Amino acid sequence: MPTTFHEIPRERPLTPLLDRANTPDELRRLGEAELEILADELRQYLLYTVGQTGGHFGAGLGVIELTVALHYVFDTPDDRLVWDVGHQAYPHKILTGRREQMGSLRQKDGIAAFPRRSESEYDTFGVGHSSTSISAALGMAIAAKLQNSKRKAVAVIGDGALTAGMAFEALNHASDVGANMLVILNDNDMSISKNVGGLSNYLAKIISSRTYSNMREGSKKILSHLPGAWEIARKVEEHAKGMLVPGTLFEELGWNYVGPIDGHDLPTLLATLRNMRDLDGPQFLHVVTKKGKGFAPAEADPIGYHAITKLEPINAPIAPPKQASGPKYSSVFGQWLCDMAAADPRLIGITPAMKEGSDLVAFSERYPERYFDVAIAEQHAVTLAAGMACEGAKPVVAIYSTFLQRAYDQLIHDVAVQNLDVLFAIDRAGLVGEDGPTHAGSFDISYLRCIPGMLVMTPSDENELRRMLTTGHLFNGPAAVRYPRGTGPNATIEAELTPLEIGKGVIRRSGQRVALLVFGVQLSEAIKVGETLDATVVDMRFVKPLDEALVRQLAAEHVLLVTVEENSVMGGAGSAVSEFLAAENSLTPILHLGLPDYYVEHAKPAQMLAECGLDAAGIESAVRQRLSRSSAERS
Repeated sequence: MPTTFHEIPRERPLTPLLDRANTPDELRRLGEAELEILADELRQYLLYTVGQTGGHFGAGLGVIELTVALHYVFDTPDDRLVWDVGHQAYPHKILTGRREQMGSLRQKDGIAAFPRRSESEYDTFGVGHSSTSISAALGMAIAAKLQNSKRKAVAVIGDGALTAGMAFEALNHASDVGANMLVILNDNDMSISKNVGGLSNYLAKIISSRTYSNMREGSKKILSHLPGAWEIARKVEEHAKGMLVPGTLFEELGWNYVGPIDGHDLPTLLATLRNMRDLDGPQFLHVVTKKGKGFAPAEADPIGYHAITKLEPINAPIAPPKQASGPKYSSVFGQWLCDMAAADPRLIGITPAMKEGSDLVAFSERYPERYFDVAIAEQHAVTLAAGMACEGAKPVVAIYSTFLQRAYDQLIHDVAVQNLDVLFAIDRAGLVGEDGPTHAGSFDISYLRCIPGMLVMTPSDENELRRMLTTGHLFNGPAAVRYPRGTGPNATIEAELTPLEIGKGVIRRSGQRVALLVFGVQLSEAIKVGETLDATVVDMRFVKPLDEALVRQLAAEHVLLVTVEENSVMGGAGSAVSEFLAAENSLTPILHLGLPDYYVEHAKPAQMLAECGLDAAGIESAVRQRLSRSSAERS
């Protein structure tokens, strides 16, 4: 059994076996009797490295034994191993040549938080969003068959990710084509399985064995010649297995289901994986693990220890007090949701498995009958809201920007085309820091503003967020408010539920020559630039409808307009301004500042904004360069 740790080590632990297993090739040279000791060392080393850098925590601890077993049994990287989401991939990174790089995890120019193809040949598929692993592994299995290759394809998916429709689409297709692949369900919440113990482990070994498989196929050949005999035998087998294992659903989809087995029992994992590796057709292994396994606090609080921040050294100097900042934008949303629910009984809150992240905890406790967590099913969340709106409800879909991308068809077809009253509270808009491009909300303004009838708002502070949420709730039709991760500038938040006048921006500072048109939270940085350059600074508030009268006025009174947004420049809010000015035949020059036409790599949020030129220094520099160039061109 693995050792249980109670503290995160602050000193690098001694790992003599792990030192000999820098790659899977080296790992496979170890004896089986050494693997449990190796797993303990790997767990301790993972605790140490994540304590140094911060990052996803509990999921990796839960798959230590599974990771060791997979790389020991399969010939990676020739055999393809696909991790779903990637929260659990740190042990995989440690065992695939990146152990000494773990200190750079999630840092600028360091290794990524998730598997990435460009980082290692062992990262066969780049992930970050959930429920993609089975589709990807199926594609690899089909390609191997077409290439007459014997390489294996393995997908590891969690019980939470299995709730998404995409996973079942892939399961259905794989059985239809008879793909030679293995799906491993990492069940760490006991949401499917019941009891796990010696009997189920023993049965799994039998069911996964070649002897059992050969007997089954031989019986099928014999009984298939007798009318109805094979169908009767198949149903008897199905019911017998159904009494012992919870795999009837997967069997019905055409998969050979094995399990559940203890995902921390290395001998059982090794024996079962070896058996299933050599079986043909779609194979499904159900393992039960404990999130945070081996670290007592994480076992007791798997949600709280999903991720941790960097631990400061014990003797570190006391840091100066941080400048006061406002509440998190997600907290402002959570409070508004409760307040508006008290005022309007039609309000319903919907989340695709992000209750804590989107701060719906209080709402779920106060209004449980109006709270719906639909699991990882963004498409369903949006169409569910559409159905509710058809019956006079006022649903609010709390969703991350990067995850709303997965429900774009439903957003257009089911909500917008029907002009339904659905409010999208879009969290994590813009750059999100260490999680990198898979989690950045870089495109929501671009993909929302092209939808007819859509109301799109960009708050500049906490109070603006509250007022825009109220505006969207009262709006007749689909509305979206996009706001960033983290805290705001500590604006005073009004208790009232007061809407804004739709489509009206506001001038925050009057200046000369240059007008900065800001869409979102860069307003505070733009005001700094406005003070330095004596520029006009405008909080545009609305991307759609655009305040055309204000843009026309600004164009007439200034020699340069500058749009600022934390969204892709291509197709963003600045593009809306340019389109309007082009239609007006305006000759006023315009400069667009936003996210560049490449994926901004993981780093601290401030580093990312500086790289994109969206901090005060970057905005000022870009404006000065443009003014200088314009002067040179005129001369």
